[in-house]
Amino acid sequence: MAPCFLLGGALLFALHAVLAVPAAPSLPRQEADATDGIAPLAQPQIESFKPYTNFANAAYCAPIVTVDWSCGQHCEANPNFKPTAAGGDGIFVQFWFVGFDPDLGEVIVAHQGTQLLTIVPVLEDLDLLPLPLDEQLFPGVGLDVLVHSGFSIAQAETSQFILAAVKNTMQEFNTSKVTTVGHSLGASISLLDAVFLHLHLPDATVRFVGYGLPRVGDDPFVQLVDRLGFQVNHVANKKDLVPILPPVLLGYRHISGEIHIDEANQWINCPGHDNPSTSCTVGDTNLLLDFNIFDHAGPYDGVLISTFC
Repeated sequence: MAPCFLLGGALLFALHAVLAVPAAPSLPRQEADATDGIAPLAQPQIESFKPYTNFANAAYCAPIVTVDWSCGQHCEANPNFKPTAAGGDGIFVQFWFVGFDPDLGEVIVAHQGTQLLTIVPVLEDLDLLPLPLDEQLFPGVGLDVLVHSGFSIAQAETSQFILAAVKNTMQEFNTSKVTTVGHSLGASISLLDAVFLHLHLPDATVRFVGYGLPRVGDDPFVQLVDRLGFQVNHVANKKDLVPILPPVLLGYRHISGEIHIDEANQWINCPGHDNPSTSCTVGDTNLLLDFNIFDHAGPYDGVLISTFC
């Protein structure tokens, strides 16, 4: 999602939707009042995200260099990581890798975001039609749970490879902890992966950490994520436009777990879904007047997430 033409296309689509719909739905009262708990994170809490930020960055590297962890500074940032599987071509299927981090004691699943020169993922980003989740991949999830069809298709393409790799890695390293990470489109895929893995690996402790995450699904989807109860965190940088797309007007909502980096580089905990406080993304960023596409890359505690490796 970092490319300017992607964001421009998404913005034009969003503006068309804004002009075509007579009135925007108000946020539910319990969420419009969800300003309690807004507070800056302490520095040790911020620093705890750094390994995941670097994994999201490394996901932009091709499998040939992530499978043996030889991707230069992207890999050197997490030097003890043990990759177990990698795939994708970066055009039709986003790059991905799976492995074990002994410092965290976790299996890591990472997905590439959107590259500037790969048009197919861009088209997936702009394929805004929400559809039900595949009941084979997401058993027991109702047909009322709708997600962005492009994100869903991208997740489905690698789901079985990811599941097999995670199972093998959990067994090899004797761990039950699994964290999915990604930036932009990669964050969307990783969020769906977290739901998928939680449903298929009931003994695993799953976590999701995303950066520049767009809205992925409708209100029943975000309620599903809440109900499943695994830990979710998504970091939105300053006036990044991507986290407020697709628009609420089209029925999309954000999951809980937002952390907003403000102009003073404070990391702010923002409880609820689409928290309207000016300390949080929805209140701080305006689709029409007040956004900065360059904030999408970060920095996230000093890490600029590059779409090139």
